[in-house]
Amino acid sequence: MKIVQANSGVLTNFDVLKFLESRGASEDSARVFSDVTPSENKVYGYLFGTPARGQTTENINEFKEKCKKYDLAEAEVLNIINTRPSSIVGIYPLIENCDLRLGDTVEELVELVVEVFPPHPPAKTVENDAKTTNVEKIEDQNDNDEGKPENEEEMETIDGS
Repeated sequence: MKIVQANSGVLTNFDVLKFLESRGASEDSARVFSDVTPSENKVYGYLFGTPARGQTTENINEFKEKCKKYDLAEAEVLNIINTRPSSIVGIYPLIENCDLRLGDTVEELVELVVEVFPPHPPAKTVENDAKTTNVEKIEDQNDNDEGKPENEEEMETIDGS
């Protein structure tokens, strides 16, 4: 691999996700048949659960064009694209001196984000018991126990009875 131009620009999570997909990364490491490292699969798995999964090049470019009027730094735009905040509370930590710089237009910016980008992807659902986490199994077991110990012989009281 030859570096054509070093540090030519910043990458969004969407860009990294698409790059990893082109290399053959997958959430299911058993289905990977390419030269993808385990760490690349982990990054892919993480990014697949972020707003980057539903984004397109078109809506990223549309957002960059429409948000020029807010005079945001490149890093601020990148953070908004990557996190897709859907409320004013989500915007404030991403923009330095948000009150002073944006004033009343913060709400417009939030509306722009919600309008241009698709909503956050839904959380993964558990399809069968084989994928149930240990926490879920313990919670189910505790619900079935109804507060009674499984083996009363193991329980001791202070007086030894």
